[in-house]
Amino acid sequence: MDYSPFHDGMRRLQDERDTRAIADRLAQVTLRSAFTDDDRAFIQGCTMFFVASADAAGRPDCSYKGGLPGFVRVLDGNTLAFPDYDGNGMYRSWGNVAVNPQVGLLFIDFEKPRRLRVNGSARLSAEDELMAQFPGAVFIVRVTADAIFPNCPRYIHKMALVEASVYAPREDYTPPVPAWKGFDAFRDALPARDRQG
Repeated sequence: MDYSPFHDGMRRLQDERDTRAIADRLAQVTLRSAFTDDDRAFIQGCTMFFVASADAAGRPDCSYKGGLPGFVRVLDGNTLAFPDYDGNGMYRSWGNVAVNPQVGLLFIDFEKPRRLRVNGSARLSAEDELMAQFPGAVFIVRVTADAIFPNCPRYIHKMALVEASVYAPREDYTPPVPAWKGFDAFRDALPARDRQG
Protein backbone atom coordinates (compact mmCIF):
# COMPACT_ATOMS: atom_id res chain seq x y z
CA MET A 1 0.00 0.00 0.00
CA ASP A 2 1.41 3.39 -0.95
CA TYR A 3 -0.99 5.26 1.33
CA SER A 4 0.83 7.37 3.93
CA PRO A 5 -1.29 7.56 7.07
CA PHE A 6 0.46 10.56 8.67
CA HIS A 7 1.49 13.97 7.36
CA ASP A 8 3.78 16.54 9.01
CA GLY A 9 1.01 18.18 11.02
CA MET A 10 -0.03 14.86 12.50
CA ARG A 11 3.57 13.96 13.24
CA ARG A 12 4.17 17.28 15.04
CA LEU A 13 1.23 16.66 17.37
CA GLN A 14 2.21 13.03 17.89
CA ASP A 15 5.69 14.16 18.88
CA GLU A 16 4.37 16.87 21.20
CA ARG A 17 2.10 14.36 22.93
CA ASP A 18 4.54 11.42 22.75
CA THR A 19 2.11 9.31 20.72
CA ARG A 20 4.20 8.62 17.59
CA ALA A 21 5.02 5.04 18.67
CA ILE A 22 1.41 4.10 19.40
CA ALA A 23 0.21 5.85 16.22
CA ASP A 24 2.71 3.82 14.18
CA ARG A 25 1.69 0.59 15.94
CA LEU A 26 -2.01 1.27 15.37
CA ALA A 27 -1.33 1.92 11.68
CA GLN A 28 0.80 -1.22 11.46
CA VAL A 29 -1.81 -3.45 13.12
CA THR A 30 -5.15 -2.01 11.99
CA LEU A 31 -4.64 -0.09 8.73
CA ARG A 32 -5.49 -2.06 5.60
CA SER A 33 -6.35 -1.46 1.95
CA ALA A 34 -8.72 -4.41 1.50
CA PHE A 35 -12.04 -5.09 3.19
CA THR A 36 -12.20 -8.12 5.44
CA ASP A 37 -15.29 -10.33 5.65
CA ASP A 38 -15.99 -8.69 9.02
CA ASP A 39 -15.72 -5.21 7.44
CA ARG A 40 -18.18 -6.28 4.73
CA ALA A 41 -20.72 -7.59 7.26
CA PHE A 42 -20.39 -4.48 9.40
CA ILE A 43 -20.72 -1.99 6.52
CA GLN A 44 -23.62 -3.81 4.89
CA GLY A 45 -25.45 -3.92 8.22
CA CYS A 46 -25.17 -0.16 8.78
CA THR A 47 -28.18 2.11 8.32
CA MET A 48 -26.08 5.27 8.07
CA PHE A 49 -22.64 6.75 7.65
CA PHE A 50 -20.97 10.14 7.43
CA VAL A 51 -19.02 11.28 4.37
CA ALA A 52 -16.38 14.01 4.41
CA SER A 53 -15.42 15.69 1.16
CA ALA A 54 -13.60 18.85 0.12
CA ASP A 55 -13.80 21.17 -2.86
CA ALA A 56 -10.88 21.95 -5.18
CA ALA A 57 -9.59 24.57 -2.71
CA GLY A 58 -9.71 22.12 0.21
CA ARG A 59 -12.79 23.62 1.90
CA PRO A 60 -14.41 20.71 3.76
CA ASP A 61 -17.97 19.47 3.97
CA CYS A 62 -19.44 16.61 5.98
CA SER A 63 -22.77 14.93 5.35
CA TYR A 64 -24.96 12.20 6.79
CA LYS A 65 -26.14 9.43 4.45
CA GLY A 66 -28.83 6.98 5.51
CA GLY A 67 -30.82 4.06 4.20
CA LEU A 68 -31.93 0.58 5.11
CA PRO A 69 -29.36 -2.11 5.97
CA GLY A 70 -27.63 -3.18 2.78
CA PHE A 71 -27.82 0.21 1.11
CA VAL A 72 -24.00 0.25 1.16
CA ARG A 73 -22.43 -2.77 -0.50
CA VAL A 74 -18.85 -3.96 -0.49
CA LEU A 75 -18.31 -5.06 -4.09
CA ASP A 76 -14.78 -6.43 -3.88
CA GLY A 77 -11.58 -6.17 -1.84
CA ASN A 78 -11.36 -2.40 -2.01
CA THR A 79 -14.57 -1.08 -3.60
CA LEU A 80 -17.89 -0.20 -2.04
CA ALA A 81 -20.98 1.33 -3.62
CA PHE A 82 -24.13 3.05 -2.45
CA PRO A 83 -27.02 5.00 -3.96
CA ASP A 84 -27.49 8.72 -3.82
CA TYR A 85 -31.12 9.39 -2.98
CA ASP A 86 -33.21 12.49 -3.56
CA GLY A 87 -32.09 15.26 -1.20
CA ASN A 88 -32.15 19.03 -1.05
CA GLY A 89 -30.48 19.41 -4.45
CA MET A 90 -27.44 21.32 -3.18
CA TYR A 91 -25.04 18.45 -4.06
CA ARG A 92 -22.42 19.60 -1.59
CA SER A 93 -20.75 16.19 -1.16
CA TRP A 94 -21.07 14.93 -4.72
CA GLY A 95 -20.33 18.33 -6.22
CA ASN A 96 -17.11 18.26 -4.24
CA VAL A 97 -16.35 14.80 -5.61
CA ALA A 98 -16.75 16.21 -9.13
CA VAL A 99 -13.73 18.47 -8.49
CA ASN A 100 -11.87 16.47 -5.81
CA PRO A 101 -12.60 12.73 -5.59
CA GLN A 102 -10.99 12.22 -2.15
CA VAL A 103 -13.50 11.24 0.55
CA GLY A 104 -13.56 9.92 4.08
CA LEU A 105 -16.41 7.67 5.22
CA LEU A 106 -17.23 6.95 8.85
CA PHE A 107 -19.50 4.01 9.65
CA ILE A 108 -20.84 3.86 13.21
CA ASP A 109 -22.91 1.32 15.11
CA PHE A 110 -24.45 3.09 18.09
CA GLU A 111 -26.15 -0.03 19.50
CA LYS A 112 -22.98 -2.12 19.83
CA PRO A 113 -20.47 0.73 19.83
CA ARG A 114 -18.16 0.29 16.88
CA ARG A 115 -16.79 2.45 14.09
CA LEU A 116 -14.85 1.98 10.89
CA ARG A 117 -13.18 4.57 8.67
CA VAL A 118 -12.76 4.25 4.92
CA ASN A 119 -10.63 6.81 3.06
CA GLY A 120 -10.43 6.73 -0.70
CA SER A 121 -11.61 8.20 -3.96
CA ALA A 122 -15.20 8.40 -5.17
CA ARG A 123 -16.87 8.54 -8.53
CA LEU A 124 -20.55 8.75 -9.38
CA SER A 125 -22.66 7.64 -12.30
CA ALA A 126 -26.32 7.59 -13.26
CA GLU A 127 -25.41 4.85 -15.75
CA ASP A 128 -23.94 2.44 -13.19
CA GLU A 129 -25.07 -1.16 -13.60
CA LEU A 130 -26.22 -1.15 -9.94
CA MET A 131 -28.90 1.51 -10.54
CA ALA A 132 -31.64 -1.10 -11.01
CA GLN A 133 -30.76 -2.73 -7.68
CA PHE A 134 -31.38 0.44 -5.65
CA PRO A 135 -34.97 1.72 -5.86
CA GLY A 136 -35.00 5.50 -5.56
CA ALA A 137 -31.36 5.96 -6.60
CA VAL A 138 -30.50 9.17 -8.44
CA PHE A 139 -27.04 7.78 -9.18
CA ILE A 140 -24.55 5.32 -7.70
CA VAL A 141 -21.42 6.37 -5.83
CA ARG A 142 -18.46 3.97 -5.92
CA VAL A 143 -15.57 4.44 -3.52
CA THR A 144 -12.19 2.82 -4.07
CA ALA A 145 -10.60 2.47 -0.65
CA ASP A 146 -7.01 3.51 -0.02
CA ALA A 147 -7.18 2.99 3.74
CA ILE A 148 -9.60 1.06 5.93
CA PHE A 149 -9.22 1.15 9.67
CA PRO A 150 -11.29 0.70 12.83
CA ASN A 151 -11.24 3.26 15.61
CA CYS A 152 -11.63 2.90 19.34
CA PRO A 153 -15.36 3.10 20.16
CA ARG A 154 -15.03 4.29 23.76
CA TYR A 155 -16.65 7.71 23.21
CA ILE A 156 -19.56 6.42 21.13
CA HIS A 157 -22.77 6.93 23.09
CA LYS A 158 -24.94 3.83 23.12
CA MET A 159 -28.19 4.50 21.29
CA ALA A 160 -30.87 2.34 19.72
CA LEU A 161 -32.55 2.63 16.35
CA VAL A 162 -36.15 3.38 17.20
CA GLU A 163 -37.58 3.43 13.71
CA ALA A 164 -36.29 3.43 10.13
CA SER A 165 -36.98 6.65 8.24
CA VAL A 166 -40.22 6.58 6.25
CA TYR A 167 -38.24 8.36 3.52
CA ALA A 168 -35.71 5.53 3.08
CA PRO A 169 -36.26 4.13 -0.42
CA ARG A 170 -37.04 0.45 -0.80
CA GLU A 171 -38.58 -1.86 -3.34
CA ASP A 172 -42.31 -1.49 -4.04
CA TYR A 173 -42.58 1.63 -1.87
CA THR A 174 -43.09 5.30 -2.64
CA PRO A 175 -41.73 7.50 0.15
CA PRO A 176 -43.80 10.51 1.19
CA VAL A 177 -42.84 13.97 -0.05
CA PRO A 178 -40.79 15.78 2.61
CA ALA A 179 -42.67 18.65 4.22
CA TRP A 180 -40.05 21.28 3.34
CA LYS A 181 -40.79 20.82 -0.38
CA GLY A 182 -44.25 22.27 0.30
CA PHE A 183 -43.02 25.41 2.08
CA ASP A 184 -43.79 28.66 0.26
CA ALA A 185 -40.14 29.74 0.55
CA PHE A 186 -39.02 26.80 -1.63
CA ARG A 187 -41.96 25.63 -3.73
CA ASP A 188 -41.33 27.86 -6.79
CA ALA A 189 -37.61 26.96 -6.88
CA LEU A 190 -38.10 23.17 -6.92
CA PRO A 191 -37.44 21.21 -10.09
CA ALA A 192 -40.65 20.60 -12.06
CA ARG A 193 -40.73 16.94 -10.93
CA ASP A 194 -41.10 18.09 -7.29
CA ARG A 195 -43.63 20.88 -7.59
CA GLN A 196 -46.88 20.24 -5.78
CA GLY A 197 -50.27 21.72 -6.56
